[in-house]
Amino acid sequence: RTCDQLRCTACDFRVSLFNDYVWDQSCDYLFFRNNMPELSKLRAKMIKRKGARAYACQCSWRSIDELTDLQTEQQLRWVCGKH
Repeated sequence: RTCDQLRCTACDFRVSLFNDYVWDQSCDYLFFRNNMPELSKLRAKMIKRKGARAYACQCSWRSIDELTDLQTEQQLRWVCGKH
């Protein structure tokens, strides 16, 4: 399980999550900076993959397809946005 209210402390954006998708390898910082949080624009670089989940804020993104502890990734600055 993951928090569905994640917030990035680097860009101060809510982290969006998309079930059954991963990010295309060609994604880069400018793509997310220019297109977050517009789902219609983000779809251009989303790949359908059952059981995976794509996460993104305006400055960072991750595709997860197995149980992963996101807290171990030092470059991510995602925290619970309060419940």
